[in-house]
Amino acid sequence: MIFHNRHLAETDPARMGQHTFGNLQGWEDFPSKVQPNDVVLVGGNFGCGSSRQQAVTCFLTLGVSAILAPSFGAIYERNAINEALPVVTCDWPSMAIETGDEVQLDLTTGAFANLTRGTSLQARPLSDVELAIYHRGGLLKG
Repeated sequence: MIFHNRHLAETDPARMGQHTFGNLQGWEDFPSKVQPNDVVLVGGNFGCGSSRQQAVTCFLTLGVSAILAPSFGAIYERNAINEALPVVTCDWPSMAIETGDEVQLDLTTGAFANLTRGTSLQARPLSDVELAIYHRGGLLKG
């Protein structure tokens, strides 16, 4: 679970990040390890079943710049796009990558490169509408 329901009483977005993956064994320290502009790589169908906005906001408050996955749950993907959190579909598991590698992602072209290992692959670029929402800072901003 991305954001456990026991934290739903938390209404301050700035404090939601500290609860990201907090109920997942082995991932409790995720919020303390994330650095601003990190790209988070996750498994397929990420966010499936999650309709809570906190599941997106928690990554934004940690400073995550994008989430990459082979696929996303439809509601989660829409919520992320609307909040200007880039969710990018790509087959990153086929790429040699380790925690801490320096990566580069071009949201316009979908070019994804592991600068540490000198490898790259093509991700799905954001659509014109998604880019417009991202540049506005969210669907309801601007």
